[in-house]
Amino acid sequence: MIGILALAGFAATIPAANWMIGNLGTVCVPDGPCLIPVGFGLSAPSGVLIVGLALVLRDVVHEHFGARGALLAILAGCLLSAFFAPPALALASVAAFALAELADLAVYEPLRRRRLLAAVLLSGVAGAVVDSAAFLWLAFGSLDFIAGNTVGKIWASLAAVPFISVLRVSTKATP
Repeated sequence: MIGILALAGFAATIPAANWMIGNLGTVCVPDGPCLIPVGFGLSAPSGVLIVGLALVLRDVVHEHFGARGALLAILAGCLLSAFFAPPALALASVAAFALAELADLAVYEPLRRRRLLAAVLLSGVAGAVVDSAAFLWLAFGSLDFIAGNTVGKIWASLAAVPFISVLRVSTKATP
C-alpha cells in the first residue's frame, strides 16, 4: 500500500510543481517563475519543495518496486510532466526531471542496502543540483536561482528522513 501511495504521490508532484512555478509564490517575475523564500536570504521557484518531495518519493518507489519500477516511474513522470507543463516549461521540466531522477537513482542504488538514510540524503542532493541546473537553464536561460533552488529541494529531502526511517523499520518488521 505504501508503494502505491508513493507512486501516486510521485506522479502528482510533477504537474503540481509545474503549476506552482507559474501561479504561486511571494513574488512572480514577469516572464519568469513565481518565487518563495527558502532560507539563508535565498529565493527559488515555488515548485522547488514539490520537486524535493519527488526525489524522496522516487526513493520510496524504489524500495517497494525495485530499480526497474523506479525507472518506469521516472518515465511516467516525464510523460505527465510533458502533458501538464505549460508549453514554455514542458521541455525544461521533462529534461530536468529525467536527468535529476536518474542522478538520484545512480546515487541511491549503490548506497541503499548499507545506509538507507545516507542514500536518501545524498541522492536527494545529487538530484537537487542536477534538477536545479537543468531546469533553470532550460526554462529561463539563467542560473540566478540555483542556490535557492538547491537549498529548497534539500529541505524537502531532510524533512522526509523521519518518514524514510519509519518506512525502513516497518518494511523490515513485515514478514
